[in-house]
Amino acid sequence: MARKRKPLPLIPELEITGVAAEGNAIGRHGEMVVFVPFAAPGDIVDVQIKKKRSSYAVGEIERIVKPAGMRCVPACSHFGICGGCRWQHLPYSFQLECKHRQVYDALTRIAKVELPEIAPTLGSEKIWEYRNKMEYTFSNRMWLTREQLDSGEEFTDRDAAGFHIPGAFDKVLDIEKCHLQEPLGDRLRLFVKNYGKKNNLEFYDLKAQKGLLRNLMIRIASTGQSMAVMQFGQNEPALIKGLLEAIALEFPELTSLMYVINTKANDTIADQDILLFKGTPFIEEEMDGLRFRVGPKSFYQTNSRQALVLYRTAASMARLSGSELVYDLYTGTGTIANFVAKDARHVIGIEYVEDAIADARVNSQINGIDNTEFFAGDMKDVLNDGFIAEHGRPDVMIVDPPRAGMHNDVVDTILRARPGVIVYVSCNPATQARDIALLDSLYRVEAVQPVDMFPHTAHVENVVRLALRQPCCESTEL
Repeated sequence: MARKRKPLPLIPELEITGVAAEGNAIGRHGEMVVFVPFAAPGDIVDVQIKKKRSSYAVGEIERIVKPAGMRCVPACSHFGICGGCRWQHLPYSFQLECKHRQVYDALTRIAKVELPEIAPTLGSEKIWEYRNKMEYTFSNRMWLTREQLDSGEEFTDRDAAGFHIPGAFDKVLDIEKCHLQEPLGDRLRLFVKNYGKKNNLEFYDLKAQKGLLRNLMIRIASTGQSMAVMQFGQNEPALIKGLLEAIALEFPELTSLMYVINTKANDTIADQDILLFKGTPFIEEEMDGLRFRVGPKSFYQTNSRQALVLYRTAASMARLSGSELVYDLYTGTGTIANFVAKDARHVIGIEYVEDAIADARVNSQINGIDNTEFFAGDMKDVLNDGFIAEHGRPDVMIVDPPRAGMHNDVVDTILRARPGVIVYVSCNPATQARDIALLDSLYRVEAVQPVDMFPHTAHVENVVRLALRQPCCESTEL
């Protein structure tokens, strides 16, 4: 017979004292640290423990005994259930302070290197409707909230269009309104949902992996151009055509209407053929007079206005005079490479995704930029001693790796290449700090600038300038 688990305790009147990793708040109960989502420093709360370990516990707020003075009223009716925007209840100025602390903690506790003063976090001009890209999932298994379950009502209609519930991938929270994208996003999602229900289109079953309506991606560029990509879980030509024609008629402002038939077990479309139904196969973003084509598979910073702040920060830290050879590692669609090209002698971009490199070359071409080159392949395989010997030792390296940071082989190659300056752009201060520690033997940190790309979340971008401690006067053979 299985041993009964001891019930986890409820901690009454826990004082919340700070904000911790991943957007959780923290308090202390004796010697134990308690992580509490959706709490605010200064709250006094009753907390039901959900997970307990020897030195820490994770709990949920059962009751707010006394709210913190800083608490804000969340704008979204889905706050606390949806997986995003976990800091809506915190003032934006305090969010920026928390992100600054996150960068400081990572660089001091992980990198453990000498640091200059870390600049205040650069806030986003828009804290709502700032995302240029959203993806919504259609499901026949709508997530029922605690209130819905407690109501005793029988919910026979479980069709939903919204977001995956964290930790329950087969459940989808039906979204009434999302404040992260301009209203076109809500109107389009709700139109497709209502059309599907009215015409008895099958919403996708995430467990059985069948159904017609699967996913909707919406991009709205800073130029006003917009793209919708419908993802279907099975090939039903007549039904697909009917829905797409209805979308085109209802939303004539769409610049690009595309679709993909994806019968795989996952909803990624990087390896799928995306078909054009109406308009152009891309939209365009604009940044400091440059135009960037963005296709359905393109990576582009999700906050268009703040991307300009991020790239201006990176360019400022590079301090280019016009004579430098620049390497842009993890270049994506070449946005940074093309952005700094006017101030450099030559720019070489390297990226794993071949489609992104094709976009980077097109972006150079449409902007009349002729001093860029782009190469596709795994960074640790492309960037080696032979590549640098052939293409030249960089004066400046700009690196913008994924969340996992740089591979050790890439770090070793950078150390052998010894560029005079490294500008390290990161969406994960922890892995950035780890890599900076590896570079510390030859490089010192000269500037640190956090940039907020995602208001109401714990995510922060960080830009660091590293300078060679003893610039080489003579070339060292690779």
